[in-house]
Amino acid sequence: MAEKKRGVGRYISHNIAVDLGTANTLVSVDGHGIIINEPSVVATNRKTKKVIAIGKEAKKMVGRTPKSIIAARPLVDGVVSDFEITEHMLKHFVSTIHKNHRVLVSRPRMVVGLPSGVTEVEKRAVEEAAKSSGARRIYLIEEPVAAAIGAGLDITDERGCMVVDIGGGTTEIAVLASGGVVVARSLRIAGDEMTETIIQFVRDEYNLQIGERTAEDIKTKIGAVYSHSDTKSMMVRGRNVITGLPQEIELTSDVVRMPLSKQVRPIVDGVKTILEETPPELISDIMQRGIVVAGGGALVAGLDHLIKQETHIDVVVPKNALTAVVEGAAIALRESDRYKDVLMSSN
Repeated sequence: MAEKKRGVGRYISHNIAVDLGTANTLVSVDGHGIIINEPSVVATNRKTKKVIAIGKEAKKMVGRTPKSIIAARPLVDGVVSDFEITEHMLKHFVSTIHKNHRVLVSRPRMVVGLPSGVTEVEKRAVEEAAKSSGARRIYLIEEPVAAAIGAGLDITDERGCMVVDIGGGTTEIAVLASGGVVVARSLRIAGDEMTETIIQFVRDEYNLQIGERTAEDIKTKIGAVYSHSDTKSMMVRGRNVITGLPQEIELTSDVVRMPLSKQVRPIVDGVKTILEETPPELISDIMQRGIVVAGGGALVAGLDHLIKQETHIDVVVPKNALTAVVEGAAIALRESDRYKDVLMSSN
């Protein structure tokens, strides 16, 4: 009752899971599920370095700010590129949990998902940012491991499973068995590169300059990497690079498929390479269980069919593909005794 009078919330949480992504940051609070799901974008004043907006509000400013304001991502390829801004962003999201959701997080344990190929320096940068946000103990977990747990795979038994997690900045490919990573690869090719490919393609083919937000809309609404009968189209507006005047064109999924198919080729080749390096017994398990594809890139139309065609293995896209990493990280922290081998503690 005392907590209600103080207005600080009715539930004290000791566990927070964070998927610190290049494109989006998701935060799950034990007992409440995913509370934060916002763009990893921070808007700052170019001269004073003062933070103006974070998350959704900052994302609205991308491509629409005066020269005095910078709206940018503090993470590049899944790792911290600007420590101070990342620190501001994490603190903001934790304080948002307090203010908007009335959940008291008193010096919680925090687990953060990271790409499997990060360096020790990059790990320390994340740990310091997490510590400054108020966490009393920090754990790190590799994103493909968290994605597998979040997708419902039992990584603790001896059977092998394969996960492809396609985020904004990296693609994580891993084969897991007996509670650990057997073979893995981190590719700096993912959703951001798909978006950039669309921008460049529209400029080269139609002399039309479009922004990042428009390219993302194209990717999510009509983007495809495999030929199928359901052709979609949308009208796209931008600036003609020759005349400098506004222009509108119609794009179809069949047209966009050409550049996107080339862009995802390294991902498909990476999957095939990992399979070649996987022990035969585990290959048999993967053929039975299928390849699990998670992350925002998993939702690009036809990618599952393309991987299946190239590997001859069924592909499974879980319903929680977008949230599998943070959900898996939350489970791993909640059941830390069971998943102690995959949780890396900084303390």
